[in-house]
Amino acid sequence: MTSALVVLPGMVLVAGVLLIVAAFRPEHVRLDDALAALGGEARHESGPTPEPGERLGAWWLRRRPVAVTKTTRRALELKGRSLPRHYSLKVTGALAGFVTPLALGALATFGLGLDASVPLVVSVVGAVVGFLLPDLLLRGQAEHLSSDATESLLTYFDLVTVERMANQSATQSLHAAAAISDNAVFAQLRGALDRARLEQRMPFAELKALGQRLELPALVDLADVMRLDESGAALSNTLRARVKELRDAHLTDLKMTATRISERMTVFMVIPSLLFGLLFLAPPILRLIQS
Repeated sequence: MTSALVVLPGMVLVAGVLLIVAAFRPEHVRLDDALAALGGEARHESGPTPEPGERLGAWWLRRRPVAVTKTTRRALELKGRSLPRHYSLKVTGALAGFVTPLALGALATFGLGLDASVPLVVSVVGAVVGFLLPDLLLRGQAEHLSSDATESLLTYFDLVTVERMANQSATQSLHAAAAISDNAVFAQLRGALDRARLEQRMPFAELKALGQRLELPALVDLADVMRLDESGAALSNTLRARVKELRDAHLTDLKMTATRISERMTVFMVIPSLLFGLLFLAPPILRLIQS
């Protein structure tokens, strides 16, 4: 056991050095970039400059491309957090989880004479936990994000109805309502509407695709209702009726969620009652056992 504790810190340090060297190794030049340079044509990256909170994550994604699951990407879009910012949080958490136990362990080692291998092992575990913690927190907020997104959509539907009652066209109503808020769902709606406008086509198909990608059936219903404008149908009454149905369904879901939470709370209410009853039953049972 002692020999393993002696060898393990050295293995971790060697692995860390190898990872650092691999992260900063020079990249190979792409063939099309080399040919463009030889032809006197410089190629420039057209991507947007990352914001200060996204630079660390953007650097990580350039060095280590990752495969993001559909569930994680949906949660990030509903939360309004970009993928570089998410990985900035992950890398920052890993660095904090690695450095903090190591620094505290170094102080304890020099002050109390503890084994130096223990803080190093804790630092490795802390780095792994810090790297995975943003994913775990995001997964735990999935249900809350879906509920908030539905509330935002219902508000958006009300705004579209008001704009439509002001004699705006279907497309104008969608754009005007989406420009009111900076909520994450409204930002996604503005992006979908802008893409449809740049492509010079009606926004209904883009909104329907957005609703399917974010798993928001209410948005798909809105796109189907707004599509009736192409046939000259009156949309105000139809929109009001559909919004009322969606609000009733959302309220029913909230009531069912509250009922489930209340049922889970009854378990914690019963446990103290059982313990209190055992306090009265314990003396007679002990007398029966002794007799």
